[in-house]
Amino acid sequence: MFNKLVIANRGEIALRILRACKELGIKTVAVYSTADRDLMHVRLADECVCIGPAKANDSYLNISALISAAEIAGADAIHPGYGFLAENAHFAEAVIKSGFRFVGPTPETIRQMGNKLSALKAVEALGIPTIPGSGKALSLQHSRNRMLAKKIGYPVIIKAAAGGGGRGMRVVHEEMHLARSIEVTQAEALAAFGQSTVYMEKFLEQPRHVEVQVLCDQQGHAIHLGDRDCSMQRRHQKILEEAPAPNIPQTLKDQIAAACVQACQKLGYVGVGTFEFLYQDTQFYFIEMNTRIQVEHPVTEMITGVDLVKEQIKVAAGYPLTLTQADIQIRGHAIECRINAEDPQTFLPSPGKIHYYHAPGGPGVRVDSHIYTGYQVPTYYDSLLGKIITHGDTRDQAIRRMQNALDELLIDGIHTNISLHRNHILPQPEFHAAEMTIHSLEHYLSKSAHV
Repeated sequence: MFNKLVIANRGEIALRILRACKELGIKTVAVYSTADRDLMHVRLADECVCIGPAKANDSYLNISALISAAEIAGADAIHPGYGFLAENAHFAEAVIKSGFRFVGPTPETIRQMGNKLSALKAVEALGIPTIPGSGKALSLQHSRNRMLAKKIGYPVIIKAAAGGGGRGMRVVHEEMHLARSIEVTQAEALAAFGQSTVYMEKFLEQPRHVEVQVLCDQQGHAIHLGDRDCSMQRRHQKILEEAPAPNIPQTLKDQIAAACVQACQKLGYVGVGTFEFLYQDTQFYFIEMNTRIQVEHPVTEMITGVDLVKEQIKVAAGYPLTLTQADIQIRGHAIECRINAEDPQTFLPSPGKIHYYHAPGGPGVRVDSHIYTGYQVPTYYDSLLGKIITHGDTRDQAIRRMQNALDELLIDGIHTNISLHRNHILPQPEFHAAEMTIHSLEHYLSKSAHV
């Protein structure tokens, strides 16, 4: 097992990694920007290293600074968490070349699965269904793109090949808007991801977002830990997640999960990973794979009893899986609400000082958060303050426990989206009936804006 590990991230996931390391007996090194010296995991880590100014490009995205921190601390491994450099193949290569273990897949796998076009080709070759689309980068010839869109059938969606986090996507309903939409998406992709490659897919009208969690070791063993539904989204950003995905025949879920496991074995995948699908009309369509721990991993942990972060660290250290597929038993239902520092109506970020914080409790309630009374929410990073997770024997019980937890949760001094969850998402008939799609929340918000 590793002796010392650098946590190359911040916020709630950094604290989550630190807790896993403590259970495994691994010493921790917290890296932080000048804006984050008061983060909880920085206070609790065995060692701390400041890696630069507040802006992410000068600190959490500064590969040289992160490698230097690991060298100074004499660490064995680096855990990237999620976001920042977690799916950056160049960073993974730099970590390995510098003599450290990267807690994640190989750089080659990250590069292959991180690009949506190459990922689509890889899974198609393994028999996993994909959405009808271009299958390759769009050309600069608009006449060819128009013919392709006509063949696929409107509406279509233009996607950045290196996209993620809900960025680099644009839906086109009519041919007259196609050329401009492609150009705008290319420019957005170049600015956000450093490359302008985009491709085209059929835009599904009423799909759900369903994903499968996998876990693989370096010895070629792979298992899945069930599925999750992440359909409650705004602008392609997940807001609420649950596990297992409701109202889908178990035989279909078993088939797609088995296909994901087989794909991992053939690809030589190592670590935790998530296959993401759109589901419509009893059909799964692969859209991408995330080669890291997911924000929503706690709902899977709650229904399986498996600590995914600990398992991720163990397989990175070379340990074989001690779990078999038969060991994974799904128990009950879990829901996660992302709590963001943002105005619940305008969705504008709301940084500032938290004057008072009270976390909810009770049976089946889990809180993953780094905040505390007096914490100053900075302006430089993602607005996620933490996650409230509830578990129950049934979905209805998990929902009721979440409603109680949100009623108890108090964050004073800044705006949060607590009321969005409590008053607008959980009471929705579509959500209660598990008939939501990825468009449900935005449709509701657009209606309520005109009431």
